[in-house]
Amino acid sequence: MPKSKELISSDTDSSEDEQPKSKKSKKEKSKAPAKVKPKASSADVDEEEHTFPLAKMRFVKVNSFKGKVFVNIREYYEADGEMKPGRKGIALNVEQWNKLKTYVDDIDEAIEDVS
Repeated sequence: MPKSKELISSDTDSSEDEQPKSKKSKKEKSKAPAKVKPKASSADVDEEEHTFPLAKMRFVKVNSFKGKVFVNIREYYEADGEMKPGRKGIALNVEQWNKLKTYVDDIDEAIEDVS
């Protein structure tokens, strides 16, 4: 067996057999059609009911994703006249949210100590 990547011709005259197969790059492999999220209809739960403003473009939202409830603390940005969630933020599941709530008094004390 040859160790180099030489072309070995076979008995057939097919051009596919004579040319080495090229590997697809990562970008070519990941070119799947983008899934478009359906826009919320009036029958869906109004997300505005579960939105709490923290600052101009920062909000806390309580929502459900894949059947699990999350508390989402996130910065938003405006694009095409719509508010869209940015990358800066965190989504806490209910267990993490409850644990964070137990630390509120300790965090308040730490803020006083640092100030």
